[in-house]
Amino acid sequence: MTDATISSVTIAPPADRIEPRRLVAFLIMVFGMFMSILDIQVVSASLSDIQAGLSASSSEISWVQTAYLIAEVIAIPLSGFLSRALGTRLLFAISASGFTVASFLCGFASTIEQMIVWRAIQGFLGAGMIPTVFASAYTVFPRTKFYIVGPIIGLVATLAPTIGPTVGGIITDLMSWHWLFFINVVPGIIITVGVLALVDFDEPHFALLEHFDWFGLIAMAGFLGALEYVLEEGPQYEWLQDTSVAICAAVSVISAIAFFYRVLTADVPIVDITAFKNRNFAVGCLISFCIGIGLYGLTYIYPRYLAEVRGYSALMIGETMFVSGATMFLMAPIVGRLMLKVDMRLIIAFGLVVFALGSYQMTWITREYDFYELLLPQILRGIGMMCAMVPTNTIALGTLEPDRVKNASGLFNLTRNLGGAVGLALINQVLNDRTDLHISRLSDRVTWGNMTATETLNDFTQRLQGMGDAALMALKELSQLVHRQAVVMGYGDAFFMLAVFYVGLAIMVMLLKKPAAAAAPADAH
Repeated sequence: MTDATISSVTIAPPADRIEPRRLVAFLIMVFGMFMSILDIQVVSASLSDIQAGLSASSSEISWVQTAYLIAEVIAIPLSGFLSRALGTRLLFAISASGFTVASFLCGFASTIEQMIVWRAIQGFLGAGMIPTVFASAYTVFPRTKFYIVGPIIGLVATLAPTIGPTVGGIITDLMSWHWLFFINVVPGIIITVGVLALVDFDEPHFALLEHFDWFGLIAMAGFLGALEYVLEEGPQYEWLQDTSVAICAAVSVISAIAFFYRVLTADVPIVDITAFKNRNFAVGCLISFCIGIGLYGLTYIYPRYLAEVRGYSALMIGETMFVSGATMFLMAPIVGRLMLKVDMRLIIAFGLVVFALGSYQMTWITREYDFYELLLPQILRGIGMMCAMVPTNTIALGTLEPDRVKNASGLFNLTRNLGGAVGLALINQVLNDRTDLHISRLSDRVTWGNMTATETLNDFTQRLQGMGDAALMALKELSQLVHRQAVVMGYGDAFFMLAVFYVGLAIMVMLLKKPAAAAAPADAH
């Protein structure tokens, strides 16, 4: 009897099982995180509809996105402290319910000012769900099961931004932009109730709230909020040549100095940055930052090309972009299995090279590129992103001591979001600069001495005869043709930049050490 008991314990030790109740609670939380991340890209695909509905100017409507992103980037690192103080159950329920109420109010917004306020609240409250899910995945479940929970959160973190344009396009096309927000209400209520009923991962420590560092919070808000504004608005306003961007840059630098001084000297800092002493976590955050550049950068550049050059509607863009999302979904379980058998550093390096290959194929882009030309690059993008993201999450967070994961999760997710912000700023700058350069070069070649240019101009003139000043109209049409070609060449340059960047990043993966540490407990059994 004793031998049988020992045998049963050896085969299925309690610590090595995932309890059904905890798995259901975790999946409910994952869906909440999915909603929070999805809400950025869902709205980005339909900004023109929201602008028309609220009678906003083009400069005002960008704040619908900027307000959400600034609030989110401040709240994500704060979640570590709040999760320890309030506990996972209470923090997640507050985040989910607040996000739901703010979504409801966004749907009823009648002015751009109301929308910006509710979007900021939505971003701030919803952000708490993201790092809380990551922290729970790597503290609640045994390390031998990371190959299951790792791909789940990795899939959500990559899939949500990727399919955002698809979902946003469909909702706006079938109903109206109001439903981009109303659609969150019922799932939000279910998530809040489910979390309150099922989550029992840890206990709150309310005494920590007495040590809440308000100075640290203000310094962090100034540092990250102003930085996000600079990255969002800088490319279109010539960076520091614009007064508001220059002021925010100064605020960010001063606040950063105050913030780092405070977290290094305070007894209970608002953010614990000591996790960066762990090499795998520090390098993992750097890789996560760089992955964020590609994740959010390509989710921006593909729809922009399809809208600007091909003239696609939001729905058509969504249908074209769906390929990457489907590829990520299919790759998630494969990556999970590979993590058990292959050095995770090799999986990350492979993913980054495949991602670079997908971007390199787009360097030959022309204005004729359509669904089928974009098919293989998007499949490679989906494979590469999943292979890079999931093992990076596990190496960075799965090898830390459980009591450090809550704070570390906020920092890790922050790096990915900041990477996305930096990526968008760089891509916008590259597109602007390279387009101007190509316009200048093409204009130099399109002269009366160029036979092809002269023949094209004559063809345009003949076709436009009897419709007014044919010669002037033909010149305008030729100018538009040159501009469109320059824009497409600018996109090709941006894709080439990403390809070179990710090949270089693949080499840096070797700085990671002992990637098998996350799976070590499995060998012990």
